[in-house]
Amino acid sequence: MRLQNGAVTTNADSRDIICRIASGDLDAEIVARTDHAIAFLDQRPVFYGHTLVAPLHHVDTFPDLSPDAVSPVMELVQRVASAMVTGLGAQGSLVAINNTVSQSVPHLHVHVIPRTKGDGLKGFFWPRRAYAAGQAASYATLLREALQA
Repeated sequence: MRLQNGAVTTNADSRDIICRIASGDLDAEIVARTDHAIAFLDQRPVFYGHTLVAPLHHVDTFPDLSPDAVSPVMELVQRVASAMVTGLGAQGSLVAINNTVSQSVPHLHVHVIPRTKGDGLKGFFWPRRAYAAGQAASYATLLREALQA
């Protein structure tokens, strides 16, 4: 399915690729669309079927997404993740969001990537490390304090 021109208007910068796709100004392989979100194939997939899910209205990052908009976007993410299994035969999926760092497009988007055991993708893309003694408690305290503010 391809998006037809003029489906939605947004107030974002014309360089925002996702707003251009949502408005119909830029062609993309649309896999799903709701009143609140759009899902389309990534043009440079990690694996074939790699899909991006984004809110229709412009928002830069996940923390900027209003609480009432989280559910409609994540419902579409959930549906796409299920379709990776039923439609593509994947064994599961990787669901990921970059916020600012490594975010190549300044419009919130969720990566839904089909996964199969032995596909060569090694878990997370960064090295894991252990906390030093007392360090985990310090980080947890900082986060708890920020969440209570």
